[in-house]
Amino acid sequence: MIHLTLMIALMLMPKTYRVTAYCPCKICCGRYADGVTASGHIIQPGDKFVAAPRNIPFGEWLTIPDYGRVQVKDRGGAIKGNRFDVFFPTHQAALNWGVRYLEVRR
Repeated sequence: MIHLTLMIALMLMPKTYRVTAYCPCKICCGRYADGVTASGHIIQPGDKFVAAPRNIPFGEWLTIPDYGRVQVKDRGGAIKGNRFDVFFPTHQAALNWGVRYLEVRR
């Protein structure tokens, strides 16, 4: 029981990740710019979600500072290791986010 409690506590501790941003355009998504995420989610106006590495399952909730509490709904070719990619509706909004190193909570 103590081992399981320790594992859960470690999972809930914030960890620093490189957080970049993307939008649904061809510049960001290339041939996958079809409005559908890797999880099958159809992008709607006002959506907020994150692309995460394969070791974090679709549907898991993350708290990302300056972005909010969002679900994993996408993947990305460059999203490996300690990286996340937050979704924005426009290319300019994604560029404005830039690259940030943030403590993300799972």
